[in-house]
Amino acid sequence: MSAVEASPVTSGTILRFLRVTLHVGFAVLLGVGTVRLLIAPAAQPARGWFLLLAIILAVTYLLGTVAEKRFSSGALQRNPRRFAVLWLALVTVMWAVLMIGSVEFSWLVFPLFFLHLHLLPRWIGLGTTVLMTICVIAAQWMSSGSAFPPLPVIVGPLFGAAFAVATSKAYRLLFDEGEYQRLAAEELRRTRAELAATQHEAGVLAERARLAREIHDTLAQGFSSIILVSRAAQRSLESGDLESTQESLTMVEATASENLAEARSFVRGLSSPALAEVSLVESLSRLCSKTQLEAAARGGTLQCNFRLDGEPLELPQPYQVTLLRAAQASLANVWLHAQAGSAVVSLAFQGSEVTLDVYDDGRGFSPESLTDTVLPRADGSGFGLMSLRERVVAQGGTLTVESAPGEGTVVAVRLPLEGNMSHKLGAEHD
Repeated sequence: MSAVEASPVTSGTILRFLRVTLHVGFAVLLGVGTVRLLIAPAAQPARGWFLLLAIILAVTYLLGTVAEKRFSSGALQRNPRRFAVLWLALVTVMWAVLMIGSVEFSWLVFPLFFLHLHLLPRWIGLGTTVLMTICVIAAQWMSSGSAFPPLPVIVGPLFGAAFAVATSKAYRLLFDEGEYQRLAAEELRRTRAELAATQHEAGVLAERARLAREIHDTLAQGFSSIILVSRAAQRSLESGDLESTQESLTMVEATASENLAEARSFVRGLSSPALAEVSLVESLSRLCSKTQLEAAARGGTLQCNFRLDGEPLELPQPYQVTLLRAAQASLANVWLHAQAGSAVVSLAFQGSEVTLDVYDDGRGFSPESLTDTVLPRADGSGFGLMSLRERVVAQGGTLTVESAPGEGTVVAVRLPLEGNMSHKLGAEHD
């Protein structure tokens, strides 16, 4: 088998082959008629004029085929098809005159059959084909000198005409199929381009949503904390409490450093820096301590504790990021909106799932208002629960929020665990 695979045979290839065969056949038959005219007795009248007419016919035919070829290849801008009927009439008239001079030119009728059936409307093409067949039979009969037309003189042209009609029909079917395939290919290319544009737009929107979640859960909350703590520092400074002012400034510096690390992480496309060197359990414990310190720096009295249930498992990185962001977003809502005195972050490993519950004893809210809560507001706030829900759903988990006015709030995250995606810490090293 050849190393280079052959190109597939298409209807377009077959049509080009048939057109070339038609033109070559016309040239060969015209050449044969011209040669037979040359070797005819010199006494034949007007032989020179017939030879000149044969040359003019060859040039006219060649000009028409070249123009059609240049237009189909894009080299010619103006469509020569509007002159096709005139061109065909000139070629047919010159052929008829040549047939008067030499019956050998009558065989040119076979390629002319195809031209008439292709270029003219259906019934007109059939009519001219019948008329040319009669002319050929008459010319052959007169050349034979018989009192009655011989059977071959009748059968040959009739068979040629019938074959031309059948072949022309097959050519038309191939031509229609080629047009259909061309239109289908153009539609496919257009659909692919639209699909690529849609996929690109979807990818842009998905990345924009991902960055919005990351910015809200990290940078936006960090900046909000910096603003609140800096206001507390200003109040402490105005009251002369330099120790509280120093603690607040230290907290501002630490929060700004964390935000800078998060921003650099976004640029590098990495996960949260809080998970880079420590485990999820330690990150959640540190988050609770940091939340409590921030509340104190603002003059609040929030007690924030972390509780672990079950034996910790090594979770996939997306799970760890989701759980950490869930805790960050929930605790941010606690000290921004809940006015709570205590909060508990509980991480539990329960065999088939890992759960994260964030409870606070704040003012709570009515569950009926949850739909409004998850919609971002015009100022860009109110994005927390919607962002958190998208994160959890993306990992195949569930998010539930239980609350009532005056009875606190519980945010519960459930992520499924599969045997092939987690294992006990240290198990690989036993």
